[in-house]
Amino acid sequence: MSKKVVVIGGGLGGLSCAMRLAADGYDVEVLEKNERAGGKLNIRSGKGYSFDTGPSILTMPWVLEQLFQSTGRRLEDYMKLVRVEPQWRTFFEDGVSIDVTSDLPQMISNIEDVSEEDAKGFLKYLQYCQKLYDLNRSSIYSKSLSGLDELRAMHTVKELLAMDPLRTMSQSTSKYVKDKHLRQLFNFFIMYIGSSPYHAPAVLSQLVYVQLGLGIYYVEGGMYNIARGMLRVLDEQGVPVRTNAKVARINTKGQTATGVTLEDGTVIDADLVVSNLEAIPTYYSLLKDQNGAISTAKKLNKYAPTVSGLVLLLGVDKTYEQLLHHNFFFSNNPEKEFHDIFNKGIPSDDPTVYIGVSSKSDASQAPSGKENLFVLTHVPPLKSGKSWQAYKEEYRELVLNKLERMGLTGIRDHIEYEYTFIPDDLQNLYGSNGGSIYGVATDRKMNGGFKIPSQSELMNNLYFVGGSTHPGGGVPMVTLSGQLTADLIKEKENTKKAVKPLKVKKSV
Repeated sequence: MSKKVVVIGGGLGGLSCAMRLAADGYDVEVLEKNERAGGKLNIRSGKGYSFDTGPSILTMPWVLEQLFQSTGRRLEDYMKLVRVEPQWRTFFEDGVSIDVTSDLPQMISNIEDVSEEDAKGFLKYLQYCQKLYDLNRSSIYSKSLSGLDELRAMHTVKELLAMDPLRTMSQSTSKYVKDKHLRQLFNFFIMYIGSSPYHAPAVLSQLVYVQLGLGIYYVEGGMYNIARGMLRVLDEQGVPVRTNAKVARINTKGQTATGVTLEDGTVIDADLVVSNLEAIPTYYSLLKDQNGAISTAKKLNKYAPTVSGLVLLLGVDKTYEQLLHHNFFFSNNPEKEFHDIFNKGIPSDDPTVYIGVSSKSDASQAPSGKENLFVLTHVPPLKSGKSWQAYKEEYRELVLNKLERMGLTGIRDHIEYEYTFIPDDLQNLYGSNGGSIYGVATDRKMNGGFKIPSQSELMNNLYFVGGSTHPGGGVPMVTLSGQLTADLIKEKENTKKAVKPLKVKKSV
């Protein structure tokens, strides 16, 4: 009889892990507390407008391709990926605007318009970023790692030094890029994982190559079709995904999880439990009565939450010709912006604002002649017991004032649909630590850039997936976390089978 696995949470990490475990022969059940699976990758609509409420950019599509292949399927049979070009349009307060593209001759030309010196050295910088990515493909992206010792075992000393361990991402950018606009632009790639370029290790410079070398994608019909594709596979595999099924606690016997109890009192027994709820909230909420759970959670303090966000979903009754599918309106002082958010823990008074307009690539997302603006501004995560409600209206005005100042004149007059998410909503909906969007912050000094290990140190059959665990946040990383955690489970279970009990000879 196959072992029973309960997956708590139907985010991309949980769905990915469930697909892999089912393909490996486990009896899997997914429990999702909300009305739809998908986690932060979700949808909202109104007045003819459709919005992806979470991730809007897909990178590293090979992660999805690998996942579907591991279940004997082809990704293209479940969703259509559309390459987005140009990738970003960036706006600066002084009037400079730079289009980002993976067409390298065009990208060099765009850089040359800003800095001839940086245009000459750009390929050298990109090669540096590619080398970091290639090193990660052979370790970080191939195995669930719990720390530096495991990483060291997978690389030579020369390779480890090539990861530039003594620099931050900002320091490595400054080594290759001189113009302030370009430095700010390339440093901001770190926000794919919600961290600070002044704290994150230089190895994260690979994100520049991930975007420019591998491209960025949109999923036709909306990014939520990633979740729909995974759910379709799970249905074909016979894996039940129960929605409106909130887990109240993980049941235990000693150091072993025996299953879960739902909020309605239903008990589901299991041989293994996988939590797509972040690790720290799992210990505090689902294991709070377990001896050692609170102390285990406190030991994880070095894994601080990433940024949270203010999200404005705006349906506007006009089109903005100056906008592309992806747009960034940068702050005037990036060092102050990141210092406010990550060091002082306060909202920046001049934040960078992202606007995604999926209707630029997909007309089905907004009525004709109108556009769906997904407006995201990063803010600090919530402190324990605090609310962001008091900032909501004030910060909305600050963001709209910035957009008007930087070219979206009279935007308020054109809003005919609006919905807002604040950190409180992200915390309540998804249980994320402080309303974190991307899980655990990548910090060179605090955690060496590592995430919480995928196997619980407290419970011997409890595992984690999602942005708080290896390899981190963002669509490809959380999807990969599910695959790597499934690999780890298979490895641990096979090890148990291989260890046979000793036969003791009876004395004559």
